[in-house]
Amino acid sequence: MAFFIPGSYPTAQSSSALTRGNRSSSFFINDRCLPLLNQIAPLLFFHAVRSQSGCFLLDYMGKNIVKMTVSGDNSETIGIAPTEMIFEPILEDGVFRFDCSVEHRKAAFPSVSFKNIKDREVPVISHNVPAYTPTCVSLEEKQVVTFEFPPGTSFYGTGEVGGELERTGKRVFTWNTDAWGYGPGTTPLYQSHPWVLVVLPTGETLGVLADTTQKCEIDLRKEGIIRIIAPTSYPIITFGPFSSPTAVLESLSHAIGTVFMPPKWALGYHQCRFSYMSEKRVAEIAQTFRDKKIPADVIWMDIDYMDGFRCFTFDKAFFFCSGSFQERFPDPSALANYLHNNGFKAVWMLDPGIKKEEGYSVYDSGSKDDVWVKQADGNPFIGEVWPGPCVFPDYTNSKTRSWWASLVKDFISNGVDGIWNDMNEPAVFNTVTKTMPENNIHCGEDELGGVQNHSHYHNVYGTLMARSTYEGIELADKNKRPFVLTRAGFIGSQRYAATWTGDNLSTWEHLHMSISMVLQLGLSGQPLSGPDIGGFGGNATPRLFGRWMGVGAMFPFCRGHSEVATDDHEPWSFGGECEEVCRAALKRRYQLLPHFYTLFYIAHTTGAPVAAPIFFADPKDSRLRTFENAFLLGPLLIYASTLNNQGSHELHHIMPKGTWLRFDFEDSHPDLPTLYLRGGSIISVAPPHQHVGEFTLSDDLTLLVSLDENGKAEGLLFEDDGDGYGYTKGKFLITNYIAEKHSSIVTVKVSKTEGDWQRPKRRVHVRLLLGGGAMLDAWGMDGETIKINVPSEHEVSELITKSNESFKLHMENTKLIPEKEMLPGQKGMELSRVPIELNNGNWKLNIIPWIGGRILSMSHVPSGVQWLHSRIDINGYEEYSSTEYRSSGCTEEYNIIETDLEHASEEESLILEGDVGGGLVLQRKISIPSDNPNILRIASTIEARSVGAGSGGYSRLACLRVHPTFTLFHPTESFVSFISIDGLKHEVWPDSGEQIYEGNNLPHGKWMLVDKSLSLQLVNMFDVSQVVKCIVNWDSGTVNLELWSEDRPVSKESPLEIEHEYEVTSFP
Repeated sequence: MAFFIPGSYPTAQSSSALTRGNRSSSFFINDRCLPLLNQIAPLLFFHAVRSQSGCFLLDYMGKNIVKMTVSGDNSETIGIAPTEMIFEPILEDGVFRFDCSVEHRKAAFPSVSFKNIKDREVPVISHNVPAYTPTCVSLEEKQVVTFEFPPGTSFYGTGEVGGELERTGKRVFTWNTDAWGYGPGTTPLYQSHPWVLVVLPTGETLGVLADTTQKCEIDLRKEGIIRIIAPTSYPIITFGPFSSPTAVLESLSHAIGTVFMPPKWALGYHQCRFSYMSEKRVAEIAQTFRDKKIPADVIWMDIDYMDGFRCFTFDKAFFFCSGSFQERFPDPSALANYLHNNGFKAVWMLDPGIKKEEGYSVYDSGSKDDVWVKQADGNPFIGEVWPGPCVFPDYTNSKTRSWWASLVKDFISNGVDGIWNDMNEPAVFNTVTKTMPENNIHCGEDELGGVQNHSHYHNVYGTLMARSTYEGIELADKNKRPFVLTRAGFIGSQRYAATWTGDNLSTWEHLHMSISMVLQLGLSGQPLSGPDIGGFGGNATPRLFGRWMGVGAMFPFCRGHSEVATDDHEPWSFGGECEEVCRAALKRRYQLLPHFYTLFYIAHTTGAPVAAPIFFADPKDSRLRTFENAFLLGPLLIYASTLNNQGSHELHHIMPKGTWLRFDFEDSHPDLPTLYLRGGSIISVAPPHQHVGEFTLSDDLTLLVSLDENGKAEGLLFEDDGDGYGYTKGKFLITNYIAEKHSSIVTVKVSKTEGDWQRPKRRVHVRLLLGGGAMLDAWGMDGETIKINVPSEHEVSELITKSNESFKLHMENTKLIPEKEMLPGQKGMELSRVPIELNNGNWKLNIIPWIGGRILSMSHVPSGVQWLHSRIDINGYEEYSSTEYRSSGCTEEYNIIETDLEHASEEESLILEGDVGGGLVLQRKISIPSDNPNILRIASTIEARSVGAGSGGYSRLACLRVHPTFTLFHPTESFVSFISIDGLKHEVWPDSGEQIYEGNNLPHGKWMLVDKSLSLQLVNMFDVSQVVKCIVNWDSGTVNLELWSEDRPVSKESPLEIEHEYEVTSFP
């Protein structure tokens, strides 16, 4: 395998051998300089041999590592053959470090992902060798690493990513990015995990970590091949192969650390909104939870609690609301006391952007201590965020982290229980990259990599902020566990913070995707995560919200959150049916809290995941590897429906091998997931309290018992104070319960215990699962032996049959949560309607006729690139009917005139039209031609349908303005290229702002959006006779490539037309 780089240079004058020049270590052939070879000159010591084909083969240690061809067309081509990486065992048995060479090993930066950086640097004694050795080539300051695995291998991990659970066939980029409303093909997102979990056909599993903080490409598009590309030099760390994926994750945790032990209240339900605008509103929300007996533990304060978005301040001003003036947050300590007295904790947001304002104490103290990220010229970088012009703490420096931690410590004294770090990619407004310049300077300490530019530290900025926040909370109270939630992160950030999946949307697609995203984060070492339940952007429907709450209540982190200007998204906001489902879902979670808490103790102490894909139950079963609507919580299996009109009981439940017994809490509902317990397992269940503070050790304890085929079961329960660090000093109780069937008697007892705590005096309710929801019950005291008499096989069979029939009848008579039609003026509800999918050839589109006929997403299937993905009410692909921005045409409801979406082998097309006023109709045909599936064709017209006779048959002035908004995956490596009508070549880069092209400057029927990092270009072809103006407009993370028709009146005989096509080709 090799990769090739073409280039054109002066011609050679004669034929001769390859020689090494004496001018700056350059290489020459017949006095001709070879610039491409010069790039690798310092790394090569070789002699050259000319082959029969005319190629020069450059030999190193007996291997032809470079092939060079000099052609008659003045071109030089160099192919570098990969070499095996050198390795050494580190950390523990089965873990290896790989480097391209000894020199690369010495040049590698310190590890930020490892909890102990020496563990990566110090070899251990081992007689084992790697099962799989990667190859490596280095060229143009890039290191390309390749692994080859057998056919049938499945790839997972890669951290926070949208789309499918199995990552085989995908390509991921690591560059933390503010990605509002991301789609399944959007990459990168908010976090970076250069990590792949490799499940071999045998079920054995291997982990691959590219230990680099820099921008990284993980290419999994070819079966069995991992290709990693990042700036040199960085090591590869492999873990395994081991017998199971859990063993790999446990080994990974020995390197990067385990998740922090969360306080127990953090595992309850969290209610959030952008924003609850006053302490009065916060108190109303808290009281409503208690009045309606919906369990909840935490209320969150988004950015509007601050005074002018200044961090570490509170807005104590009055504002007008509901007919009267109210104070916003005049006394945060009093609000905290109210919440605490009602069983709630309070989490408050802190962003990294600090308002540049003299007299603002945080800015003044930071400037005095010189803690800000610097520009290349040495002055503090200033970027626009919520407060306006801001400076940014340089968390790579210990002095800055201590400064921030001291501010957090003081902030906690206001009754703050946890802190939410948002916008910490870091996000910056009004810039095409959506972040600070890569040449900014960080004064990092040596153990992190020393003084480096921002490109080196960008991906760990959020993690280091979370670390600083965590340490500040620790300083405030040594007897409480910190709770931090971070949006941005890097592999290893779970040591300091939980995370969520960012600014998702209130759509069924995002509900479905949330399961895979939570699982991928868990497979990448971050077990404490969850989505914004109900979706952040737009308004959920009652059914969507209730369904999402049913699934979300089973996620490790459980929080509802919604965007400003949307409808209320509390559990009672969608009608009685939805409220009842939400109440039942959260009661389930609170009953299962002993199980959740035990899973987190195991995760904290061993590195095992909390939520895992269903294939963890049997990694050898290839059927299970792509399941996306089921997951495991230890031995508990969750089956959820993410389809609008299908209840969970209507799914085809494919089960892993072994015994899996269905059960419920007498709460079965089509909108709630179906629960199964694996044979051989015991899990602990508590009463359904309203908040964690109501739980006591004397509460009745329920044990759910599912026997395996041998009539045995076992389970673990961890108990401690729920907060603090007593558990590290023996102040806890771990109980191992076992059950065993002898003849017709099942005996349940304690087999062993750990910890200094005495066993509480409490009753134990044993529920023996029989199958089909049937159970047998027995009571006793904890610590004593409890026996259950099992009826005959015939009687058990009858109980199961009766229970199954009852369940079936109940589910048939229980209807899905009713949907509601969108009310006039009800903003955002349209998000929950299902887009029309156009999927054929190389293209997959989602189109929403009901709001501008907008193309919401546009994915190129072969490359896996989602060139266009937008929010529902703006951007995407839209068209206007006049020269004014967002004129009629982009918001109207379009009618579907014709569809042909049924036959994948034939042309798929959709014709829509919308009334744009003045007797005009905008019609659009979107098609993928059957004879050329590489092409996406859009033909649009503005036609005069009912123009008054008094106007002579002509309409108002009209202009067909095509306005697509494309996503920039790599803004600094993207540009627009075209040759204009006058023959000049143009390259338009993001720093050029808006550019307008007319006349002879117009692209000559074709222009390209190029992404050099992807080596792809989106080609837009059009008829120049229909287009009079082209506009390139760069924005924050996006670019518009506009086509304008002439601006004139329209008649029936003279419509305005633009027909154009898109195609994706390689670049260069």
